[in-house]
Amino acid sequence: MARIVMKFGGTSVADLDRIRNVAQRVKAEADKGNEVAVVVSAMSGATNQLVDWCQKLSPLFDAREYDTVVATGEQVTAGLTAIALQNLGMDARSWMGWQIAVETDGQHGKARINSIEAEELVERMKQGQIPVVAGFQGIGPDNRVTTLGRGGSDTSAVALAAALKADRCDIYTDVDGVYTTDPRIVPGARKLTKITYEEMLELASVGAKVLQTRSVELAMKEHVRVQVLSSFTDAPGTMVVDEDEVVEQEIVAGIAYSRDEAKVTVRRVPDRPGVAAAIFVPLAEAHINVDMIVQNVSADGTTDMTFTVGKTDLPRTIAVLEQARQEIGYAEISTDPNVAKISVVGVGMRSHAGVAGTMFRTLAARGINILVISTSEIKVSVLVAAEYTELAVRALHTAYELDA
Repeated sequence: MARIVMKFGGTSVADLDRIRNVAQRVKAEADKGNEVAVVVSAMSGATNQLVDWCQKLSPLFDAREYDTVVATGEQVTAGLTAIALQNLGMDARSWMGWQIAVETDGQHGKARINSIEAEELVERMKQGQIPVVAGFQGIGPDNRVTTLGRGGSDTSAVALAAALKADRCDIYTDVDGVYTTDPRIVPGARKLTKITYEEMLELASVGAKVLQTRSVELAMKEHVRVQVLSSFTDAPGTMVVDEDEVVEQEIVAGIAYSRDEAKVTVRRVPDRPGVAAAIFVPLAEAHINVDMIVQNVSADGTTDMTFTVGKTDLPRTIAVLEQARQEIGYAEISTDPNVAKISVVGVGMRSHAGVAGTMFRTLAARGINILVISTSEIKVSVLVAAEYTELAVRALHTAYELDA
């Protein structure tokens, strides 16, 4: 007998027929003698509708009331899923984040989980009850409902699995696992049987949308075994595990891309100590995440600073830099939103030289100019013109012999 957390995303619970399908899958696990807890997202499109209502009423809405509104999407799904399970003869009950309680900090709209009081759920599961938990939500220090940000139900599921000391956390999505790249771009992409936490974290952070980044961080920290699989087929999924569980490690696990980037260049900045802080501290204080950074020094004692931000953050980035212009002392700002970040990820890079060289040589052979480069121990990322995204992904997938 195992204790399993089963998480179902928005497409998996998009309508009543799909909720019935979810109930059947949950019942099948329970019928094996397993203790099962379920975490659900809002029905597909529901959160977008709720967010849209808030924005139409007031662009500068109160974040506390925003959370009250958008958290209802998961509440509806949890209740409907519990009803569907009861119709199958299962003992099921829905739980909101505040009822458990999923305790978070007070950052409404992007709260982080501090702790989960799972004792009562454990007792209920031992008695054969199936708790159906509303993902994406918790309760803040002021006893108000909080939400965890987009994709937060993944984090809810992993955190609950850790609190329950579950043997596994199954994340059901509209894909049947983690692939070497996007199969829509490369039909020959291969599904991975296993992938390490570090590789999955890097892939998630550079554009792969299979799992939310924070959920992978939490899984790695708490050693929660995560399986990614489809709600619509019975095919085996991909296990996200510790590195020592992957017997034969590929040099490169996958290729990811993101079109959500924008390039910013701050030109002719005085080349002096503290200038980087003058640029990036105000951006951090405005909660703008900066990714790739390159600095060039010219002969006249000035420097150009180039970096990337999320495309949606570009207007705020320009506003922050203009406000700090006197302190920074730059001549002008130039921006380019028509860029894409292409990343090669693999733990095998630690012990194999030449991975970056292969990337640069492959892109050069296709006439693709590299705008910015950044690296980590198991990742190489480049920024290229957005029009070359698919060509770059296909070429690199072949160059690293990832094609099926």
